[in-house]
Amino acid sequence: MRMQDKNVIITGGASGIGLASAKRCLEEGANVIIADLASSEGSARAAELDSTFNGRCLFCACDVTQTASVDQLFDTCVTELGSVDAVFNNAGIGGIQPSIDVSDEDFLRIIDINLNGVFRVSRAAMRVMYRQGSGSIVNCASILGVFGQSETAAYTAAKGGVVNMTRALAIEAAPKGVRVNAIGPGYIDTPLIAELDKELVQGLISLHPIGRLGRSEEVANAFLFLASDEASFVTGANLMVDGGFTAGKS
Repeated sequence: MRMQDKNVIITGGASGIGLASAKRCLEEGANVIIADLASSEGSARAAELDSTFNGRCLFCACDVTQTASVDQLFDTCVTELGSVDAVFNNAGIGGIQPSIDVSDEDFLRIIDINLNGVFRVSRAAMRVMYRQGSGSIVNCASILGVFGQSETAAYTAAKGGVVNMTRALAIEAAPKGVRVNAIGPGYIDTPLIAELDKELVQGLISLHPIGRLGRSEEVANAFLFLASDEASFVTGANLMVDGGFTAGKS
């Protein structure tokens, strides 16, 4: 098993890509902490997975906009499991709105969760991993971390920041035995997408040369690779999981 006895933290782990990643890591032998807001379904999902995977999954409430909350998450992982071997910085929110209508509060909230939150979690992870001399951090960016899209100024700014911050952290952390990479998902088939107008969904599908939307499990597999020892010589990378979306735009 690729993650046997590894201890993994996944933020935004209560649903979608985060939950799929938690399940894949458990299938590969890891112990997993699902971290999400206290108001999320994280506790229930973790309990279900814990039952299925013989007591190897637990939930920890965490708000990535609060440094104390993030630091407590890592303290809990070290106390309960002994180490932090891999982290998936997956917590984030979307935001589509004409820029002239975006308030300062809305812009800053997206930046605080999607960019500042990634830094807070990465910083806490690096502190623990430096002491260990090993570890893998994977940040969830986006196709919009590489290309722009109308009416997504805050989201695009945040995800572009995640991509370049990943490179900077990778260079800094490499001498300490810690790898830092990013994943750039395309449009992923989630319940939110399913609620959209069929014509709009078809338009999203047409953006991907592979001819369909992605699945959460496919992004989870990319995380699993980057988190595992199979990617031991990979750091500072931004792995696109986008069905060819960015290939025609480079």
